[in-house]
Amino acid sequence: MIDKLNFFITLARERHFGKAAVRLGITQPSLSAAIRQLEQNLGVTLINRGSRFQNLTPDGDKVLAWALKITADTRTMKEEIKNRSAGLSGTLSIGAIPTAITYIPEISNIFLNRHPNVKLRLLSLNSNEILGALERFEIDVGMTYLGNEPSSKLTTIPFYSESYCLITSGKNLNLDKETITWSQASKLRLCLLTPDMQNRRILNQYFLQDGISVTPTLETNSLIALLSHVQTGEWSSILPSSLVNSLALNKKIITFPMANSYPQHKIGLAALDREPNTPLISAFFKGAKEFVLKD
Repeated sequence: MIDKLNFFITLARERHFGKAAVRLGITQPSLSAAIRQLEQNLGVTLINRGSRFQNLTPDGDKVLAWALKITADTRTMKEEIKNRSAGLSGTLSIGAIPTAITYIPEISNIFLNRHPNVKLRLLSLNSNEILGALERFEIDVGMTYLGNEPSSKLTTIPFYSESYCLITSGKNLNLDKETITWSQASKLRLCLLTPDMQNRRILNQYFLQDGISVTPTLETNSLIALLSHVQTGEWSSILPSSLVNSLALNKKIITFPMANSYPQHKIGLAALDREPNTPLISAFFKGAKEFVLKD
């Protein structure tokens, strides 16, 4: 039954029998037969079929939610039994918003020093993608904005609150300024993250408070691309101060705090609130709590 549930989960994600069969390493007829057997065992139709996969039925949606939980709990059970005798091993998947990725090494160093047989998989995702990936058990832990997520679903560890600064070349601004207004920043050649990123949506709100609808010259979902442009001295950007302080910038690049940019958006670790949680997640959270207390 567990194998068939895993087949069904893969098919629901791929939405195509052929692609799902390739991902599973089986033939398409074998996958079709397994799904039919699952439907017969449960007594419901899971998939609307025509000449190809169309969508999940309402019963299929309900079974998918249960299948994700059942298979995740099965993995947790196997992990716990295995780790009782052999110590922690396996792979921990982490999703992080781009502006908070620089915090991950501090935690992963603590974690891996204690559990050297564990591998880490780190993905750069936006905040909505992180929540969805957690709910689908595609990642184990997320480093993300905490204020907007449904707290009843998650267990969290707050790390810090964001404040923002302008990074630019000294030639672009007078050096006698202590802070930069959002109106002044809007007149520069700006490179900002794309609107699907929570960081960008927050910046848009600050600009709107000054009556400005900002139009950056360049938008990107890559922090590396953004910083590469700023490092040329021809572009400016607005980023969290905590991130900028961790970067090695060119000497010609300077930073200015943004006016009225009060820390209010909390960033931290999040995982699904499950009991029991996996040994890997529990150990990673333990290391994270120690880092927060030490910091």
